[in-house]
Amino acid sequence: MTRLDRREFLLGGAAALAVGASASAAPASKIAQRRPGFGAAATLWDLQADPRLGEAISTYCTQVVPVLELKWPMLRPNAHTFNFERADAILDFARDNDLTMRGHALAWYHDIPDWTKQIKDTRGVERAYVDHIGTVVSYYKDKLTSWDVVNEPIPDNPRSPKDRRDTFWTQHLGQSWIPLAFRTAAAADPFVKLAINEYDIESAKDSFIAKRAAYRNLIMDLLDQGVPLHAVGLQSHLHAELEIDTHGLAEFVTELRSWGLEVYVTELDVDDQKLSGTPAQRDAIVAKRVDDLLTAISTSGPVRSILTWGLSDRYSWINGTFARADKQPNRPLPLDGEFKPKPFLDVISKFTKDA
Repeated sequence: MTRLDRREFLLGGAAALAVGASASAAPASKIAQRRPGFGAAATLWDLQADPRLGEAISTYCTQVVPVLELKWPMLRPNAHTFNFERADAILDFARDNDLTMRGHALAWYHDIPDWTKQIKDTRGVERAYVDHIGTVVSYYKDKLTSWDVVNEPIPDNPRSPKDRRDTFWTQHLGQSWIPLAFRTAAAADPFVKLAINEYDIESAKDSFIAKRAAYRNLIMDLLDQGVPLHAVGLQSHLHAELEIDTHGLAEFVTELRSWGLEVYVTELDVDDQKLSGTPAQRDAIVAKRVDDLLTAISTSGPVRSILTWGLSDRYSWINGTFARADKQPNRPLPLDGEFKPKPFLDVISKFTKDA
C-alpha cells in the first residue's frame, strides 16, 4: 500500500450568558451536517461586558470558539477539579444564536498550569494528560464540531523538517505526546473532527517556508502512524508587511486535501503595526493579505471554515501585544473598534457566501 493509499484508507473520507448553565447534548449527525462557515473567537468576559460583541457575532457568524475557556489553566485549576461552567456559558450562547462551536485547545506547550509541573514522574504526567483530554472531550461529546487537539507543535525557526518544539510534554512523554493526544480524543468522541493547529506558515519569509516544511513532515508522520487526524488548522496570524506565499501555500493545501484532510483557517487576524498610512490605506492592505490567503487556500477547494481571532478591533489581543509606534490602534479584524464593518469583512463574505 502506498503512503497516499494508506492515508486515504486510514482517513476515509446576543443572548443571556448564565455562568453555570449546563450544556445539553445534541446529536452528532446534526452537528456534522451544519457548515461551519465564518466564525470568531471570544472570551466570556468580553461577551458579558459588551452586548455589542454578542450581537455582532450572532449577526455575522455561524460559529464561535472560546479563546481561554477550554485551555488547561481555566478548565483544570488543579489535579482534582474540572471547571466547565465558563465554556458551557459560551456553548449556551452559541446554541441560543444558532451557532456551532469548536474546541481549542487540548494539548499546547504554553498555558500549562503549575500543578502539572509538580508531577515528577513520566507515568504521573501521562495519567494527568490522558485524564484531562479524555474527560474534556467526553464531556463535550456530540456538542462541538471540531477540536484543536495539538496546538503549535513546530518551533519558530526549525533547522530541519524533522524539528519539533521542545515542550513540557516532550520532556516527559517524548514525541508520543502528539499521537497520544489524538488517540485519546478519538476514543472519547469518535465523531468530532480532530485538528492539528499551527501559525507562521503562510508567508514567503524563509522561516515561514521552513516551518511549513516541518508542519508537513509532522502531518505525514502522524498519518503514516495511523493517527486519527482529520483536519489541519492554519492559524493565519498574518503580518501585514509580509506578502502571502500564494504558490507555496496553495501547493501545501492541495497536498493536504489529497491526503483526505480538511483545512481550516482557525485564528485569522492581521497585525498592521509596521504599516504606515491612513486607516483606510492600512485596511486596504489588510484586506489584500486576507484575500491572497483565502485565494491560495481555495485553489483546490472551497474554504469551509474561517475563524478570526476576535471580531472587533476593540477586543483583539494584537492591540495589547504589538503596539504601533504612532500610538494608533492596530486594525487587525473584520470590524473596527465601534463594530463597523471593514473591507476585511467583504473578503470573508466573498469566500463564505457559498459555504
